[in-house]
Amino acid sequence: MRTIRAWRIHRFGGPEVLQLDQIPKPSPDPGQVLIRVAAAGVNGIDWKFRSGLMRKIYPAQLPAGLGAEMAGTVIALGDGATQFKPGDRVMGAVGRGAYADLIAVNQQSVCQMPSALSDVVAASLPVASQTAWGALRAAGELRSGQKVLIHGAAGGVGGFAVQFAKAAGAIVVATGSASSRDYVLGLGADRVIDRHTERFAEAVDGIDLVLDLVGGDLPARSWQVLAADGALVSIASPDLAARTPAGRRGLFYSMRTDRDRLRQIAESVVAGTLKSKIAEVVGLSDYPAASERGRTGHSPGKIVVDFTL
Repeated sequence: MRTIRAWRIHRFGGPEVLQLDQIPKPSPDPGQVLIRVAAAGVNGIDWKFRSGLMRKIYPAQLPAGLGAEMAGTVIALGDGATQFKPGDRVMGAVGRGAYADLIAVNQQSVCQMPSALSDVVAASLPVASQTAWGALRAAGELRSGQKVLIHGAAGGVGGFAVQFAKAAGAIVVATGSASSRDYVLGLGADRVIDRHTERFAEAVDGIDLVLDLVGGDLPARSWQVLAADGALVSIASPDLAARTPAGRRGLFYSMRTDRDRLRQIAESVVAGTLKSKIAEVVGLSDYPAASERGRTGHSPGKIVVDFTL
């Protein structure tokens, strides 16, 4: 194999700019592992990067690959890469480039996956679970009895955020559609507010932490429900600091990789103490349409690209 398939963009724009290119087979640099990708998770960062919305935060030279997380098998090691061996099944958040047959990444970016975990489920975990864990704690450690409001609770990140917040003893209020109500309640939410028919600002107050996973005008509409010492953390509004009113606390959070935490999360999924919802599984050629469904809305959970389809 001299070339591999890889979804890339050569310019910013809509789904029409996506190209399934044939590119040279990568080789692992020192400290890297070469992974044969088996599955990759679809994330909002894909279309945001593709459209150019994230150019200031995540600058990149074009053409650029897409795909922030994956699961696969190590097939080669770079010099000094001693933490894995060929044949090891691994998973991790890789920044970009996961929608490719092969990817070379720093060995610190991935962890070995539990043997009982499928590639599809493993590929759905790294970004969503680590983002949810970190965002919930970006403003300080969660305490039992705190009131947490989660916007976008039915999505990949939101589903984990509900479970993590509830496990920490928080009172969890979520916003979402009526069709996802039972799913979000099943994750442990104490209350689900229908974003289409109810106004959350009239339904809750004294919230200690608002977690914004959607963006748009939600932060602006959320300040009034915060307790005096509460905080709003967003993963969807990079300019939140400039939009935070005087006397309020607003933080933009970007995921940080913690592979020990990821390994623990994966083990919890295998044990059944943590739920991971797969909304849809598609083949590599179907990625552009799946990415658009991720942007415009889809069933609860994560969309995953399965390279065996």
